[in-house]
Parts: sequence; C-alpha cells; structure tokens
Amino acid sequence: MIKFFLMVNKQGQTRLSRYYEHVEINKRTMLEAEVIKNCLSRSKDQCSFIEYKDFKLVYRQYAALFIVVGIDQTENEMAVYELIHNFVEVLDKYFSRVVSEIE
Repeated sequence: MIKFFLMVNKQGQTRLSRYYEHVEINKRTMLEAEVIKNCLSRSKDQCSFIEYKDFKLVYRQYAALFIVVGIDQTENEMAVYELIHNFVEVLDKYFSRVVSEIE
C-alpha cells in the first residue's frame, strides 16, 4: 500500500505531497525533511530502494526533480518504481518539458 507520494527539487523543497494515511502536519514536515535528506544524499550508483523506519522508500530522479513514494513492507518495489516512471511520462505528455530528460 502506498503511504505517501512526494515530488521534491534538488534543493530539498517539496513541490507536491500527497498522503494516503492521516499524518499530523508537524509530523509531515519532520518526515519529509528526513526522507528528502536520505534520498538526496545518495549517489546515482546506489539502489533506489531504502528501508526507512516501518516502511520502504522508492525514489527516482529526473533532472532536478526527485519523486519519492513511501510504501509498506508488502508492496512490490519494482512495480512502484515503474509507476513513478509512468507518472512522469504522463506529466510530460500533458505539460511539456516536465523534466528535460526522461531516463
């Protein structure tokens, strides 16, 4: 099950956030800061799946945009990884130049 969906720029600013479980605002801010720090600090050579607290993070980077999805332990990481890519392709179709280069 997807717990949250984040779009973040390279400066660590959240551009979009969507939570699928209730999380208090102050906890959201702390969670986003920790998640962003974990994902932005990793190199491109490292795996895009991170075990974090009681869930997993799946992220992809497109140019200056990071998309991070928090999932529970039972969810398939590769399926979510592909979901992120499909989401970006749809955004790019409707809003040209969402990212300068889709990988």
